[in-house]
Amino acid sequence: IDGGIFSKEDSVILGQFANLMAKFFQVSRNRKLLGEEFGRLKEQYLLRYAIVGESAAIKKCIGIAEKVADSKAAVLLTGESGTGKELFAHLIHDRGERQTNPFVSVSCGALPASILERELFGHEKGAFTGADSQKIGLFEAADTGTLFLDEIGELPMDMQVKLLRVIQEESFIRLGGTKTIQVNVRLVTATNRDLEKEVREGNFRQDLFYRINVIKLTLPPLREKIEDLPDLVSFFMKKHTPENQPLKKVSKSLIPHLMSYSWPGNIRELENSVERAIVLSDDEELTPEAFPFETSHLPIELNVGSTLKEAGDSFRKTFITNTLKSTSGNRTKAAKILDVQRSYLSRLIKELEID
Repeated sequence: IDGGIFSKEDSVILGQFANLMAKFFQVSRNRKLLGEEFGRLKEQYLLRYAIVGESAAIKKCIGIAEKVADSKAAVLLTGESGTGKELFAHLIHDRGERQTNPFVSVSCGALPASILERELFGHEKGAFTGADSQKIGLFEAADTGTLFLDEIGELPMDMQVKLLRVIQEESFIRLGGTKTIQVNVRLVTATNRDLEKEVREGNFRQDLFYRINVIKLTLPPLREKIEDLPDLVSFFMKKHTPENQPLKKVSKSLIPHLMSYSWPGNIRELENSVERAIVLSDDEELTPEAFPFETSHLPIELNVGSTLKEAGDSFRKTFITNTLKSTSGNRTKAAKILDVQRSYLSRLIKELEID
């Protein structure tokens, strides 16, 4: 400042300042990288658990899920396989006050009863052969958050008793332990079975059913919200197209072709079909030929150029007509096959002018 030369003391101070600036820039760079990584992970999460669709049926389900999100009441998600029950479990968790707390998921049908018990409740060291250390269970891992029990209808009877106790007492004891552990867990369950029928047949405990069925949300199959199919196809194409490849175009005949199919595997089958078509098709445009249907579920012919509503109504009319033919006109049996209320089926028959 005064035009003099640097002293040794000045050099030391300047060196310390330079080190501080270097650390500052390193921290700033790390924060930027962390921010970018967080943004990337958040985008992947939203892509994985996004719920796509603008139909009245799906909007109704989303509205109910958002309404119960802040409640601690147990939610039972029902519907056919592939309708997106896990997506709605995440939606309920993410829109509620527990969103920053753990979300833990387990399939009750994927594990034997003995292993499932260890997974849910944990175990103490020496509780059984091979238990070399203490392990917390999924109930502990989900404390203050949400525990999602998929395929709850597959739960063995002895495990149903133990689960009921945890729900009632909000506590449990680890396998091989003596200490009671308190937990605060929001329980969301899912099944594609008719649990009321399982209760009547003695395969599912009635008291447990009442505990998990506080709020019931039934997700519609794809055939009942077929107007969402174009948005779903677009979403899955973006999701499964590699970053280094251009997005394929959709031919004019593809959507009517896809909307004419019954989609017994629902949204999961549609996603798999889109991913397979992207991988196997060498053309820049996806055509009906890229989506071969199983012979047991042949498509219903639709006229190209129909509006989405006309295509959806045509599909419903043909599908319901064929179902009624298979039941000799018995609406009660047809409603059971279609998994809808008889009153709803009668309304559809009137609206679609089915003879």
